[in-house]
Amino acid sequence: MGVDRLLSQRGFIATRVDWALQRAVNWGRAESLWPLDFGTACCNLELESVLKGKGRDAQDLAFPVASPRQADLLIVAGTITWKMAPVLRRLYRQMLEPRYVIAFGVCSATGGMYQNYAVVPGVDQIVDVNIYVAGCPPRAEQLFDAIQSLKIQIKSGEPLQAATRPDGLASGSSSNTTGAGG
Repeated sequence: MGVDRLLSQRGFIATRVDWALQRAVNWGRAESLWPLDFGTACCNLELESVLKGKGRDAQDLAFPVASPRQADLLIVAGTITWKMAPVLRRLYRQMLEPRYVIAFGVCSATGGMYQNYAVVPGVDQIVDVNIYVAGCPPRAEQLFDAIQSLKIQIKSGEPLQAATRPDGLASGSSSNTTGAGG
């Protein structure tokens, strides 16, 4: 009779400590996301009403932080211009690892209707994006669904893959595919 079988008959569960510890760490990461919002345009109005509104519904998140060094989730909302790209990249690199990115709205995902020489055609040209939220502007429920989806991915323990762009074009910045690099 094996040790595992003997232990299970007596009401014990045998597991590896490293596996259990990693599951606990992943659960902790998923349940304590600290968002940093980088909002520039109309999608930011919806995002701010969700994150900082009275009677806040976003109980899945801690309150938004003021410093990127405290954040592990970057929510980009609105049009990003090439002049703003270095600032966004610097904020992303200052964030804690592992770090996650949600592109909130069609302008942050693909450049939206402002497709010209000054607008970045999607924030994935600057940082790795884990989840895209479609809409102009997206509804609050879509943000909650995106956060729940991100939590499930984090809890699974699998390396996060950079998301597929909603317009089907290839991502521009992904030199690594974990979504946690810079």
